[in-house]
Amino acid sequence: MKKHYTTIKFVFASALTGLVMMGFTSCGKRDQNSPGIEFMPDMYRSPSLEYYQTHTVDGVTLDNAMLPVAGTVARGYLPYAYANTTEGYEQAGLNLHNPYGSQREAFEKDGEVLYGKFCVHCHGATGAGDGKVGGKLPGPPPAYAGALKNLPEGKIFHTITYGKGSMGSHSSQLTQLERWKLVFYVQKLQGPKEAATDSTKAAVTATVTPAHH
Repeated sequence: MKKHYTTIKFVFASALTGLVMMGFTSCGKRDQNSPGIEFMPDMYRSPSLEYYQTHTVDGVTLDNAMLPVAGTVARGYLPYAYANTTEGYEQAGLNLHNPYGSQREAFEKDGEVLYGKFCVHCHGATGAGDGKVGGKLPGPPPAYAGALKNLPEGKIFHTITYGKGSMGSHSSQLTQLERWKLVFYVQKLQGPKEAATDSTKAAVTATVTPAHH
């Protein structure tokens, strides 16, 4: 019983002490916008550090991020060697080939899915250029089985990468592998080649200029 009474006294004394302290701290004039006493203010007001800049914190000079070494290639990324120019377009048509030729059957199916997501609205389900959006453009996309029937795979890839005419670049939406899968399906829509010549070819001789996409 005595022990229980002692516990009650301790709790009561603690509560009373807390109320008295609250009373003292609430009296007097103070800034209404002040948050009061802050414990570990560095956690509330940490220094703002900008990327790739040198900073001095508590007398210590720090580099919070460093630029990659010139020529660094991100893991899993392959630089694209053809520039976004007429010359680059022609060179891609001559020299750029699908590196996944042995996986055409499987990748063509993946390409069909990608086509349905990114291309059908302009190019149409059969690649005839009669998509719901394409029909409203000033110049509808040419048909794959028509004017673009003999378009080489390199030019198809180049066009997906950079865009051409009313078509914008898709390099930010599609990885290089996905673009090659899409090339397989576009070639299916083109059908069998009827001629050895490329109807889009221009008389251009160019040197390949490295570009990054």
